[in-house]
Amino acid sequence: MAINVTYRSYLRLPELLALQTPLTDAHDELLFISIHQASEIWLKLSLHELRAARAAVIADTLPPAFKMMSRVARIQTQLIQSWEVLATMTPADYTAMRGRLGTSSGFQSDQYRLVEFLLGAKRVDMVDIHAGEPAVADTLRDELHRPSLYDEALRLLARRGFAIPGAVTERDWTQAYDASPAVEAAWGAVYAEPDRYWDLYELAEKLVDIEYHVQLWRFGHLKTVERVIGFKTGTGGTAGVAYLAKVLDQGFFPELLSVRTAL
Repeated sequence: MAINVTYRSYLRLPELLALQTPLTDAHDELLFISIHQASEIWLKLSLHELRAARAAVIADTLPPAFKMMSRVARIQTQLIQSWEVLATMTPADYTAMRGRLGTSSGFQSDQYRLVEFLLGAKRVDMVDIHAGEPAVADTLRDELHRPSLYDEALRLLARRGFAIPGAVTERDWTQAYDASPAVEAAWGAVYAEPDRYWDLYELAEKLVDIEYHVQLWRFGHLKTVERVIGFKTGTGGTAGVAYLAKVLDQGFFPELLSVRTAL
């Protein structure tokens, strides 16, 4: 018996399209909601791919990881382009609806925080923001205690015979990663002989590609906020543009950038 699945039923479009519910009569509030909801869907897919990529690195089956990591970078391109649409909102447009946002802020996006944790930007205090939602806090806390994608890449280097210190391969995963001269030397060896270490060389470049696109997304966020609200404090209580500028200084894979200077 054939199952009657339609485009609308498969994608659950009635439910999905009913979720954009503006709280004001401001014309641009639908734009604001749509951009952020679509971004959360892209973040959900990013997490799906990053978790699978990490598992593939742990298993030393790198080709599937490369495909997943490339997809994450392309997802980031979509997220970057979303700022172009949101930037059509003028200060007057945003002011007409801002009062109904309360203390809500993109700073509170647990999925974005999970992406940061998966890439290695760990901050214990970021879990506390979600204390009012125990299930969300537990998910963040669980990821906080796991090795990041980059941690697993470095552990793979160690398994392949590179001199990666034990302080790198077995450490407190809840803490942000600190750059290591020994790790830079290992990546330097990979970059010096890419034909010999081709899969590790490609792994490094896939990681760099992700960081490149995440940083472009962050910069787009900063410039969009600057364009719409100037230097006002953010709705969630952050310093707005000043906070976003500070975040730009927080990279993910330090040796993969510093090794370029050493080559």
